[in-house]
Amino acid sequence: MGTRRKVGLKAIKTVENIVLALIAMASVIAIGQEIFHIIKVGRVELADLLLLFIYLEVLAMVSNFVESGKLPVRMPIYIAIVALARYLILDMKSMDDWRIVAISVASILLAGTVIVIRWGHIKLPYPPTKDEE
Repeated sequence: MGTRRKVGLKAIKTVENIVLALIAMASVIAIGQEIFHIIKVGRVELADLLLLFIYLEVLAMVSNFVESGKLPVRMPIYIAIVALARYLILDMKSMDDWRIVAISVASILLAGTVIVIRWGHIKLPYPPTKDEE
């Protein structure tokens, strides 16, 4: 491997680690802000819990990536499902029927996608990498 390539890969890894740290810090700050909001309002609503869950999933995604160096595609899909559920819960009263149906169908499609991806990982696993051998 050439020297330029090694330097380039090291620079990319450094930027990657900085961005991961920023995402983790921003998520922790957002969790703190949401908890402060809950305390200020004096009650916990389902939308608050779902938002906290989204932040937790983002932190879990960062942690998983730091530990394994891989980002499972399923994690962002889980976040999208929770975000759609939160959107439905918050705005359902002002939505027309077709929008509710569309969001529901999108959630079902995302859930089906997770099942297909999971099935594929079990039935058709990736070949082992050089690091795993």
